[in-house]
Amino acid sequence: MEYVSNCVDDTEALGEALARVLTPGSVVAFSGDLGAGKTAFTRGLARGLGIAERVTSPTFTIVNEYEGGRLPLFHFDMYRLGSEEELFDIGWEDYLARGGVCAVEWSENVERALEAGCIRVDIRRGAGEDQRLLTITGAPALTEKEGRA
Repeated sequence: MEYVSNCVDDTEALGEALARVLTPGSVVAFSGDLGAGKTAFTRGLARGLGIAERVTSPTFTIVNEYEGGRLPLFHFDMYRLGSEEELFDIGWEDYLARGGVCAVEWSENVERALEAGCIRVDIRRGAGEDQRLLTITGAPALTEKEGRA
C-alpha cells in the first residue's frame, strides 16, 4: 500500500498505526535514503506499542532496545554492517526469539538474512522538502484515519 506523508508527524502516525497490527516476532524492514524518515517511523512504532521511552537512531550501537509496551521493540541500524554474518554475530536469532518487534533500518545490507514474511517499509522523498512517499508491503492496509495518509 502506498501512503503520502507531508510532515514528520504523519510519518510517525503511520508507524503508530502499523504497530497496532504487529504481533510477537514481527520484523519491519526499512529501506530509504539517509534522512528519509526511518527513525521517525520507528518512533511511531514505539508509540503504537505503548513505549514511552525516547527513540533514537542506533547508528553507533547497532541496536537499541525499548521495553515497557505491549511488545518490546528492538531497533536495528544495519548501515555499518558488511554482511549477513555480522547480523548473526550480534545475536539476531536471540532477538527474534524474544517475541518483540524488530525494526531494521538499512535492511538491504542484510537482505538474505530476512525472512520472506517480513513487513517492508520503503520511504522516499516526495515533492516537497518534508513530503515522504511510503510503500508498505506485507501488512494490512492502514486506514486513512489510522495513518493520516
